[in-house]
Amino acid sequence: MQAFELAQLIQQHKDANRLYFEFLKVSDLSMGLYVLPAGETDPQSPHTEDEVYYVVSGKAKIKVADEDRTVQAGSVVYVAKNVEHRFHSIEEELMVLVFFAPAEYSNKS
Repeated sequence: MQAFELAQLIQQHKDANRLYFEFLKVSDLSMGLYVLPAGETDPQSPHTEDEVYYVVSGKAKIKVADEDRTVQAGSVVYVAKNVEHRFHSIEEELMVLVFFAPAEYSNKS
């Protein structure tokens, strides 16, 4: 079994000094913590795997394809593989748990 505590993940993310910190990777799933400061630009591009975002804290908008919506603590967003998406209008530091299935970059050619 692998178990994680959010407080420890937050510290590991800070220590890694990156926007995205992957903390679990197995063949069919990977997970990470993504943190974007208020006013930051989300640099990501479409992924080759399906993705789910769970917003832990913060407030922003996310654009997925042509659809735009506000997200905040408790929001869950599914993004299908290869679909253009990004967070924007980040009003409060955004902390997001990210789930990839299968694991991120598994389908990259």
